[in-house]
Amino acid sequence: MERTERQRRNHPLNRSIAPSESAGSSTSTSRRTYSNRNRNSDYKHSKYNTNSNRSFEEDSDWRSRRSSDSKIYVQKLEAKEDDVGHNDRSHFDLPPVIVGTCPFMCPEAERAQRERLRDLAIFERLHGNPGKTSPGLAVKKFCRTMSAKSDQALDVRPLHVLENTLKYVLSFLDSKEQPFEVIHDFVFDRTRSIRQDLSIQNIVNEKAIYMYEEMVKFHVISYQKLLNGDSSSNASSMHHLNMQQLSKTLITLLNLYEVNRSNGVIFENESEFHSFYVLLHLGSNSQTTGESLTLWFRTLRSPVIKSKEMCFARRILRYFRMCNYKGFLCTIGAEASNLQYCILEPYVNEIRALALSFINNGGYKLNPYPLVDLSILLMMEESEVESFCKACGLATCGDELGNKSLPTKQTTFSSPRAAFQRYRFLKQK
Repeated sequence: MERTERQRRNHPLNRSIAPSESAGSSTSTSRRTYSNRNRNSDYKHSKYNTNSNRSFEEDSDWRSRRSSDSKIYVQKLEAKEDDVGHNDRSHFDLPPVIVGTCPFMCPEAERAQRERLRDLAIFERLHGNPGKTSPGLAVKKFCRTMSAKSDQALDVRPLHVLENTLKYVLSFLDSKEQPFEVIHDFVFDRTRSIRQDLSIQNIVNEKAIYMYEEMVKFHVISYQKLLNGDSSSNASSMHHLNMQQLSKTLITLLNLYEVNRSNGVIFENESEFHSFYVLLHLGSNSQTTGESLTLWFRTLRSPVIKSKEMCFARRILRYFRMCNYKGFLCTIGAEASNLQYCILEPYVNEIRALALSFINNGGYKLNPYPLVDLSILLMMEESEVESFCKACGLATCGDELGNKSLPTKQTTFSSPRAAFQRYRFLKQK
């Protein structure tokens, strides 16, 4: 009898049971576990079998769930942009969506606090008083710690208030009373706050698309103006931060296009904003997204790929990487929009310097290159070609008739490390 009991306990199926457990308890535990597994399995199969005669596409809630999932994706994306120092939060731990009720551009509590702290931008001061403002002047500042879990509805602005706030803030871009750096600093912060309120309320409709398009335009224009401004360390820092937010805002906008897609229809400005993404990858230090363009192109829809804006961007990218300066400059002169040129302007002077080095190294020494022909090739004013040559370390000469030219085979050529001054771009007639 004892041998039989010992053999039963040493059996491989019963080794996991503690020796102190009796035969009865081990049997009941095994039986209970098996029973629970059967119950869960039965529930699982019964849950799926209830819809076995109906396909997934025929589910009445399928489209609403798909739309909801897309909205959650955009919300995660926006939250990830500005959620610094909260990496321990679960990827699926989304904050609850709230509906803002603040009727002003700035919540009353924040406005009172900033008046008390004299924390008012120059555009928000009533009669120039740094400690006094009004509901028509104060605009909500960006707050990194803001979230739907901690904020109340009175602190968040609804969609129609955000639309009016954006129009008001962007109107300062036409102001000449303050330097652009001051204007940019104000608009940069307040548009970031607008994006934050859109994200907290999970607003991803077509009105949100329009607002994001306007904010991307602001960052693109700032990209050009900050590069052409002073070269101080503060301006360099502002340019870096602007590039960072331009990338984030543009990526969110491209995802909003997909969220609001219906029947494969392409939005009016979608192709141009997709082209911005390509043009921002021209320079070696411009790939801030970390995604390969080759893989990215495969995700685009056929109407976007075949659009004239995307064909232009892809040709520009190819000419730039092949050092085809003539194709690069001529294509820009013939097809670039104003916003596309804002992104391309720094690379225009880079390609001009490359063309100048080719002409200097490949030209015939006894035949100087006329500046008139050089201005046509570089698509710039003849009066500016001479200063451009000097910036590249090349000397020019003139004949008895006053015609200026560039002697070739000079060994003093060097690409300027400092930023070029702004040269006008002349389109071919």
